[in-house]
Amino acid sequence: MLDSTHPAAVRAIESRIDPARTIFLVSSKSGTTTETSSFFYYFWHRLKQTGGDPGAHFVAITDPGTPLEALARERNFRATFLAPADVGGRYSALTVFGLVPAAMIGADPGRLLARARRMSEACRAETENPGLSLGAALAELALAKRDKATFICSPRLAAFPAWVEQLIAESTGKDRKGIVPVANEALAAPEKYGSDRFFIYLRLDGDDNHALDRHAAALEANGHPVARIELADRDDLGQEFFRWEFAVAASGAALGIHPFNQPDVQLAKDLAKKAMEGSGRGEAAKKSRDDVSVADARVLGDALGSWLAKKKARDYAVVQAYIDPSAGHEELLEQICSLIRDRLGVAATFGFGPRFLHSTGQLHKGGPNSVLVLQIVDEPADHLPVPETGYAFDSLIRAQAVGDFTALKQRRRRVLRVNLGGDSARGLKLLADALRR
Repeated sequence: MLDSTHPAAVRAIESRIDPARTIFLVSSKSGTTTETSSFFYYFWHRLKQTGGDPGAHFVAITDPGTPLEALARERNFRATFLAPADVGGRYSALTVFGLVPAAMIGADPGRLLARARRMSEACRAETENPGLSLGAALAELALAKRDKATFICSPRLAAFPAWVEQLIAESTGKDRKGIVPVANEALAAPEKYGSDRFFIYLRLDGDDNHALDRHAAALEANGHPVARIELADRDDLGQEFFRWEFAVAASGAALGIHPFNQPDVQLAKDLAKKAMEGSGRGEAAKKSRDDVSVADARVLGDALGSWLAKKKARDYAVVQAYIDPSAGHEELLEQICSLIRDRLGVAATFGFGPRFLHSTGQLHKGGPNSVLVLQIVDEPADHLPVPETGYAFDSLIRAQAVGDFTALKQRRRRVLRVNLGGDSARGLKLLADALRR
């Protein structure tokens, strides 16, 4: 899965595959997504260098009539799968957007859909309706100031919250309202959490859940609401996709918002495009005047202190990392989130850019002004051109970070931008040390 425009991320995927033995799923609902198009041009060019027919290695997944469908036809893609145009992107797990890759990794689409249909029938009920019950709980608890929906998952369900966070954040985070999904936070003692939490425990039979069972019980004993959802096996993910899509859509009624639009997503895209256009064919400056460098410990400490001091009641923090989404960086970012959570007593999440722009970015800009944003950038050493365009991946990710930073400032969000320099791992460690001090 490649969803980062950082040149190191593109190189990492390239180093792990043999393009001549690879099928590339080019997946975009609009058929115009900049990241998806850039990845396509890059790997198409690589395959052309190996000889043979590049089109045989590409599969398009898109809506009818999009530029991607036309591109697939022009370049003789191996296959094109068309999704229902009236199903929004974040609600499309049970369309070809989710089912084609699921089938390719060995899941049984028939079983997933059978479980989804079973949940669909249950959600028609006037009483004991699992979708409406969950939607009501999410919305009413949010209105009661418990708006941080925090996920605890069995080990084999660990990836599920990364899907559901987009569904919740992009559907409810608008009109200065919203539910905040907390999808990747390390477990803490019950007393570490504030009174703004609602915990959802997704429990899969057959996993070692003893420690999580005890943790959920301890949270309840400390007065936190906990919803338990039991899955018999992983095919039950089909029913959970439907349950959560239904529930989040239904929550819009209680919150008084439109759960199917995303009015603030385009702003960051437009500002990123402007940054690219104003930087000499995408060669954006490596440093912005808004950057705080980790190399200057005193300046960094002062900036962090000022940013942390802006915390208010019921806030949450988000770390937006426009860096290589490697496992090592993810571990360091989890430490940084834990430090922020324990210091401020707030929910702390992180996302790799630009992925989160399609996931939680709507909430950060359109939801309540209760977010403290720490944007982290670096200075990629690899200038990796994108064939058939006038830009490179390093300039693209810089422009995307600048665009989102500008959008956040326009929405008067409390945002601090930290530049890690050329060594991201070392920079993250310096940032963590500064937070500890």
